[in-house]
Amino acid sequence: MKTKIAWVIPTMDRGGAEKQLCLLARHLPRDQFDPHVFLLTRDGPLSQTLRDDDIPVTLIGKRFKADPTALFRLRKELLRLNPDIVHTYLFAANSFGRMAALMANVKTIIASERCVDPWKTNWQFIIDRWLAKRSAAITTNSNGVKDFYQQRGIPGDLFKVIPNGIASAGSVESFASRSEICERLQVDPARKLIVAVGRLWPQKRYRDLIWAAELVATLRNDTTLVIIGDGPQSNELMRYRDSVSIPQHVRFAGHRDDVAEILQHADVFWIGSEYEGQSNSLIEAMQAGVPVVTSDIAGNRDLVVDGVTGFLVELGDTADFARQTHAILGSAELARSMSDAARERIDREFTIEKMIQGHVELYQRCQSR
Repeated sequence: MKTKIAWVIPTMDRGGAEKQLCLLARHLPRDQFDPHVFLLTRDGPLSQTLRDDDIPVTLIGKRFKADPTALFRLRKELLRLNPDIVHTYLFAANSFGRMAALMANVKTIIASERCVDPWKTNWQFIIDRWLAKRSAAITTNSNGVKDFYQQRGIPGDLFKVIPNGIASAGSVESFASRSEICERLQVDPARKLIVAVGRLWPQKRYRDLIWAAELVATLRNDTTLVIIGDGPQSNELMRYRDSVSIPQHVRFAGHRDDVAEILQHADVFWIGSEYEGQSNSLIEAMQAGVPVVTSDIAGNRDLVVDGVTGFLVELGDTADFARQTHAILGSAELARSMSDAARERIDREFTIEKMIQGHVELYQRCQSR
């Protein structure tokens, strides 16, 4: 008999947790598992990939932060489905989803913490600890996330670390030339291309990257940082760019669907976040063989071997971002060595197959108890 799984997540926006859940739901062996996805708050663009694979997607429609009707609607849906396992993602779904699963007498309840969350208040950690006692396991993608929650009173042995998975490199090969990519980005193809990808909001510290880009462009006079993504800080960051730099040194490309093609022609990849779980964009850049310069934080340390696959830089050290980038751009041998090492590490450690197998083993272990 197949194991019926209900995943609960707030949305199907284009975020890291959402992408990983889609990969999990679509690649979990159908001869063993019957997948269902519940969206607590709203639908999103990634839902279509699930529906295309005949995975049922149900919208609960939570209307505000503490909407009690959403809890009871979700409980009703779980009673109807009668899943063997409920697996929830991110704080809102971890809270509403696990509570609804308890109310529906689901036998196996699993949560997933995807990021270090310094924004949480004491009452949110109280909720986390209370629900953790009623959970069979908590999945995460990073030892840094595990350590963060263990320091806040959740037992470390409850966590199962399963690194993010990514499609094989052969499926994302670019057929676009460098000149074509640069034309799309409105960048002179003679310039060195530095790429950063992510939501434009404070966690990502794009102000640091903009200033670092101005430093390295002034130092070399041949680099352009292209920032790919959108978000609430978009207008503010453009104003900041215009006050300290010029579009030739820093360009905003907005949300794009050709990131994989762009990465094939990037010279360096940057991520300056103050906290992460495990960055999908960083994994994708390393898989594409792009040397990386990243902030030295827990989530990034799980991916980047300092001096081997890229450089780890103290958080906020814009001068060191420029210095290490200059070193990569100034040495074809160093860039090639880091490129090869980054690609080999991702192809070995961060495959979809390993991510799926980690979940299969967890689900089987939890059910056998």
